[in-house]
Amino acid sequence: MNSFNTSRPRVALFEPRIPQNTGTIGRSCLAFDMSLDIIKPTGFSFEDKYLKRAGLDYWPKVDLHLYESFEQYKNYFKNSRIIALTKKSNNSISNIIYNNTDILLFGREDIGLPDEIMNSCEIVAGIPMPGGENKVKTGGVRSLNLSVACGIVCYTACLKLNLLSK
Repeated sequence: MNSFNTSRPRVALFEPRIPQNTGTIGRSCLAFDMSLDIIKPTGFSFEDKYLKRAGLDYWPKVDLHLYESFEQYKNYFKNSRIIALTKKSNNSISNIIYNNTDILLFGREDIGLPDEIMNSCEIVAGIPMPGGENKVKTGGVRSLNLSVACGIVCYTACLKLNLLSK
């Protein structure tokens, strides 16, 4: 895994709450050869059976790093650009010119990223949803599941950086 190697983007989860999502995201990070950074507090224990079940036998292989706060995290990665991912942005993830040192930051499942966190990021972007609540008169989808959104963004970043065949 890339650990603190800056050859690939990293995924960061801000205060995740649902262990199954985190386990699934860990599997995706492993599939795309990305590190997974967790910014505490979490809504679960890392001994949680649901986390391990979602991560399957891959979970021990995930390049996982824990951080006590967003401030600690941001200070640790001063030379990386943090891209906040949110349903609140009209800036599409496909518009971004990704760097290998980027951090893809995702918020909590229940409330997303707080404004003060998003305001401290270099880029704020989202996944276009033609069937989203603002697009469909009959009440579309409010948001994607966190692990699904993370998979879409990881794939997009790797595709644009030509990292899928490596």
